[in-house]
Amino acid sequence: MGAMLEFSDVELYYDHVYALRGVTVRVQRGETVALIGANGAGKSSILRAITGLRKIAAGSVSFEGERIDGADPADIVAKGVVMAPEGRRVFPYMTVRDNLLMGAFTRNDRAGIGRSLDSVLERFPRLKERYMQQAGTLSGGEQQMMVIGRALMARPRLLLLDEPSLGIAPKLVQDIARSIVAINRDEGVSVLLVEQNSRMALSISNRAYALATGAVAIEGDSRRLLDDPRIRAAYLGGEV
Repeated sequence: MGAMLEFSDVELYYDHVYALRGVTVRVQRGETVALIGANGAGKSSILRAITGLRKIAAGSVSFEGERIDGADPADIVAKGVVMAPEGRRVFPYMTVRDNLLMGAFTRNDRAGIGRSLDSVLERFPRLKERYMQQAGTLSGGEQQMMVIGRALMARPRLLLLDEPSLGIAPKLVQDIARSIVAINRDEGVSVLLVEQNSRMALSISNRAYALATGAVAIEGDSRRLLDDPRIRAAYLGGEV
């Protein structure tokens, strides 16, 4: 049986400039896969292509054996592919509760939505403490927890995370990293993680793809890549 996600030989352009050049990425059921690389390497472009936010010029994107390139973004969400976007996009004047419920907009199972909400609040106790606060009053790390929680409300089978550690205090980065591991382990959700914090991404993923200028430069088992001198030099700041 094939991979859960097959992103095969994809080319994508922005105004005739290559964003992705023949990129192939696969995610198996139950895996956490990391995409690492500098700004502009093409990591977020992969997520936009998977979610239907950008149309690909060549190649194919399949989820559970079904082509989804060209599908409407809402239909892709309904299939179980859900993204927590970069930049902690929240509804600042709405409460934490209402922000989370926005993630369930494709659902009509009221009892199931209630169970999902309880599960998110159990996973992120800070959100429970701030349940009726306006989202704009939360810290950056708390907003990131809420964005992940909102994505979980859509009952993802594949969760796409775009730079979850960006601009967040180091202690909360650790909390978010632990939550990603737990979501994958406890809920059986496959994860595709885009992250500039390469050490964190490699430490919590099974496999990884290192991108450079719109192409895959190195791929492999995350633990091995942590010790790969090419990765240390180019992506870990020369750390040993």
